[in-house]
Amino acid sequence: MSEQAGVRCLELACAVSYTLGQPMRPSMLLFFLLVFIALPLYTVLSGQAPLGRDFRTADRSSAGIAPRPENTPEAVVQVYHARALNWRGIFGVHTWIATKPENAPEYLVHQVIGWRLYRGLSAVVSVPGIPDGRWFGNEPTLIAELRGEEAAQAIPKIIDAVASYPYANEYKVWPGPNSNTFMAYIGRQVPELRMDLPATAIGKDYPINGSLLDRTPSGTGYQLSMLGVLGVAMGREEGFELNLLGFNFGVDFLKPALRLPFIGRIGVGEH
Repeated sequence: MSEQAGVRCLELACAVSYTLGQPMRPSMLLFFLLVFIALPLYTVLSGQAPLGRDFRTADRSSAGIAPRPENTPEAVVQVYHARALNWRGIFGVHTWIATKPENAPEYLVHQVIGWRLYRGLSAVVSVPGIPDGRWFGNEPTLIAELRGEEAAQAIPKIIDAVASYPYANEYKVWPGPNSNTFMAYIGRQVPELRMDLPATAIGKDYPINGSLLDRTPSGTGYQLSMLGVLGVAMGREEGFELNLLGFNFGVDFLKPALRLPFIGRIGVGEH
């Protein structure tokens, strides 16, 4: 980051701090109560973010979404998200990508798992696995898919992106880098995925190497991000998004919908 950009970021941070320090208007108070109390409570009461699951016994079986490799000779690429485990699921989702080259007998699942760092391992893991496995009991949602020749051409690019991810030895739940930072990085390197990560993918806006300006994860627009906690994005796939403290508020114009923190998408093509 340049010295001038750094000064601008500091000025912006000071302005936000000053605003938050002022007496809160009733409309602003209502907004904060809705966003930070009502929406998280809804995710729990609606069953979107179940609590109290034991990771040792939680269901990791297939959700029956991915085509079985023995019946599918063509190449396949799929991107999924699912609510994170227990309290983390109130705030956001975990994302991953699965690849199967042409005539391959199994999928490779690529993702970032933070606890691996405690064992001295890379946070990035690429292993044969269930592409559509439930994430500790939480149902996965398919958000991007390529098949046939398009998938075959994308897979080498995906493998290269996985290998070049710059935060393999770093992990922070908030504001990043985390599993969603990893997926956003792959999306930018392989724009043919048109990867529209949900508003609940906290960490997707974390900047690579401190860059203020970058493409959106779908590769169809651009985003301005200050350390992943303040920014704005506009893209054909994402629509318009405002990032405030890592929480995303937006409007999707292509498939009309609201994009909200905690609960995700409300509108056409809900996910």
